[in-house]
Amino acid sequence: MNYKFHNLLGAPYRGGNVLVVNNTLLISPIGNRVSLTDLLKSQTQTLSSQSSSNLRLIASSPDALFLLTIDQNNRATLINLIRRVELHRITFKATVRAAKFSPDGKFIAVGVGKLVQLWRCPGFRKEFFPFELVRTFSDCNDEVSSLDWSPDSRYLLVGSRDLAVRLLCVEKRKGVSRPFLFLGHRDVIVGAFFGVDKKSNNVSCVYTLSRDGAIFSWGFSVPGRQTSDVEMEGGSDPESPGTPGRGGEEEGEGKVKSSKRKAEALDVENGSLDEDGTVLLHTLKWELLKKDYFTQASARVSACDYHRGLDMVVVGFSNGVFGLYQMPDFVCIHLLSISREKITTAVFNGLGNWLTFGCAKLGQLLVWEWKSESYILKQQGHYFDVNAIAYSQDSQLLATGADDNKVKVWTISSGFCFVTFSEHTNAVTALLFTAKNNSLLSASLDGTVRAWDLYRYRNFRTFTTPTSKQFVSLATDQSGEVICAGTLDSFEIYVWSMKTGRLLDVLSGHEGPVHGLTFSPINAVLGSSSWDKTVRLWNVFDGKGVVESFPHTHDVLTVVYRPDGKQLACSTLDGQIHFWDPIEGLLMYTIEGRRDIAGGRLMTDRRSAANSTSGKCFTTLCYSADGSYILAGGNSKFICMYDVADQVLLRRFQITHNLSLDGVLDFLNSKNMTEAGPLDLIDDDNSDTEEGVDKQTQKKLAYDLPGSMPNHGRPVIRTKCLRIAPTGRSFSAATTEGVLVYSMDDSFIFDPTDLDIDVTPEAVESALNEDQPKRALILSLRLNEDLLIKKCITSVKPEDVPAVASAVPFRYLQRLVEALADLLENCPHLEFMLRWCKELCQYHGALIQQNSRNMLPALKSLQKSITRLHQDLAETCSSNVYLLRYLLTTSDKK
Repeated sequence: MNYKFHNLLGAPYRGGNVLVVNNTLLISPIGNRVSLTDLLKSQTQTLSSQSSSNLRLIASSPDALFLLTIDQNNRATLINLIRRVELHRITFKATVRAAKFSPDGKFIAVGVGKLVQLWRCPGFRKEFFPFELVRTFSDCNDEVSSLDWSPDSRYLLVGSRDLAVRLLCVEKRKGVSRPFLFLGHRDVIVGAFFGVDKKSNNVSCVYTLSRDGAIFSWGFSVPGRQTSDVEMEGGSDPESPGTPGRGGEEEGEGKVKSSKRKAEALDVENGSLDEDGTVLLHTLKWELLKKDYFTQASARVSACDYHRGLDMVVVGFSNGVFGLYQMPDFVCIHLLSISREKITTAVFNGLGNWLTFGCAKLGQLLVWEWKSESYILKQQGHYFDVNAIAYSQDSQLLATGADDNKVKVWTISSGFCFVTFSEHTNAVTALLFTAKNNSLLSASLDGTVRAWDLYRYRNFRTFTTPTSKQFVSLATDQSGEVICAGTLDSFEIYVWSMKTGRLLDVLSGHEGPVHGLTFSPINAVLGSSSWDKTVRLWNVFDGKGVVESFPHTHDVLTVVYRPDGKQLACSTLDGQIHFWDPIEGLLMYTIEGRRDIAGGRLMTDRRSAANSTSGKCFTTLCYSADGSYILAGGNSKFICMYDVADQVLLRRFQITHNLSLDGVLDFLNSKNMTEAGPLDLIDDDNSDTEEGVDKQTQKKLAYDLPGSMPNHGRPVIRTKCLRIAPTGRSFSAATTEGVLVYSMDDSFIFDPTDLDIDVTPEAVESALNEDQPKRALILSLRLNEDLLIKKCITSVKPEDVPAVASAVPFRYLQRLVEALADLLENCPHLEFMLRWCKELCQYHGALIQQNSRNMLPALKSLQKSITRLHQDLAETCSSNVYLLRYLLTTSDKK
């Protein structure tokens, strides 16, 4: 039962800024979590650490060792990216919209409301309060909106919502009382950046961008020095500090270029250089050299970034268009539309060849290579809640269907979506993979059940009814030849033929929506659950109609068969799980789960979470691969795992700690209650919120449960669907946060199978040294230590594999199969491992068949590993065959 959080699918991006560290590692916030995407290996992983609310801002240290995350409650977390662990936490006292590490990694600049705070970056030293406040700047008249460090970490450019940019000196120096002001913008500052001379690596200019689409270029002159003719190419007098200029474009371009030449003319005598040769920016006389504007009509600048090495600016607009401009000449290189909604983040990678864009409203995350004009990454999540999920038979694929009418198929190992089907015209309510694993079935409220080909990625079959119905449940028999779907409005079950697509039968009898359908794994009996308080069994092939009916006292929400077909489980509206014997028609036992799933109080609740009983029920159930335990989830922040035989709660998984969702807190703060209702539910229409997570109201669907509370504008935490992988090594939950994937904990857990005083790691090593592979393997299996088992397997000689495999006792066989499945994923000795599998199956085949229920998870894992290797080798062999044919044809011509 050692499941832990592994990944989050269905929502690659939800708001906030993204980062690209080490040129190829993409860091993006997803709700209150952080996702890491390797752009070279095409793999994504979500960190298990959570913030108290949705993340607004993330910042990374220059060496990519530390990650600072700041949420909407202004609570910051410092994370070690290498170890994936939290180091420190701190809470700021005002809204934080900008934060950045210094280039030398010693300080963190944080814009806390109107203040700019400098914090010393905590390291690995153990301290009571590791965050040390070094200095505070209180020069801004409104909230800080952007920050940028100079290359030498001595100066800060601070953009504010008061339409000004300030140049701050980090070190306390004599004669520096007030910061230099860059004025002239007519809207909120979106970005301010230092331009650097490539030869001397000194600051040569400053670029400031405002939300109305203006970019100003600023240069400097040395106090006390006459302006040369080269510096005055435009012929006009130098502008006074802090005032905008009125020169033309040609004049401005000349000034920017001459300003870069000035960086080499600075000297120590005039006080423009420090003793170590660095430029003292606060002693320079800055002037506005050039004004440029982005021609995007009414669209505003919503995101921007600057790359110092390439001297380029990338800008994202509120209409979904992005532009790439070469500075200082302001030459437009690219101007493309990549979305229909506002771009909320735009950033360069370290080399400057990749551009990363994010759209919070649509959940889009794009990585664009601007030189070759191609996508490196293109992902988009579901816009609304995920209703249904399904595992493929080999546990490699996961399909999701949501309220946005789309069906997506994800690769679990990489965490990426590789195909999206959008033919449905209403919410997708149920999904199912066929037995042969080459097609996917989906049911929708649009009145159709569609079959998707996973080889050609097309809809090859559509099942309809004479009159339009709304389908909310789906089931298929073991052969995949019969498709059944339950309706919401007419309370009927429709049966189709997979081959012909013809409607075979209509099963009537239910008096409420049919929300649960499941076929027995051992015969052709179909189980259905309905809101009419009954579970019915149907004989689909013989056409006898209802075989058995199990009455309940409350509405039945879902039904599921145990994998061996000898037990049926269903959940009711009163929070109970009933277990039936489908053969004898008897109630075996009942689990009272209302108190287990209880927890979390909605903003509109008038009772505490402990006393509230409304909606506390399980809406989805799922048996484990061996049927020994069952997972249950519903309108709560908990997923419960029960032991079926003893009817006891084994474990509770809390889906999230995100306070941005309703129903997470057990106790509400009475200070937030006003005469108009809860303070969090009152929308401030006058607030001018910028980038971040947009408030999305949850759709109130027609098939919501009776008695469920209205949403009132805040997403409510709930679990809509649960599925366990056929291998038993992981399970997935479709929740308000997205699709959460939990897998077995790979950390070291000492769990010996048959321990004795003589069973030690030293005894295993001694047996290996004495060339006794049988004894060494059995000792390692009794000790149940993973590394020793794998070492003993690989140390067996190929000719000794049959003898050793036949000597393994059956009680250790499951552990040995699990080790072989793991080795097949990573071991390069493919033929050797396949020989092991063959010998085990040949010698222990009869015993494996007799105990298939207990061995099923391990065998599924082995099948998954072999199938994956077969697919990889098939592609390689096919390409080799084509290459050899080509070489033969060319040699014959010569």
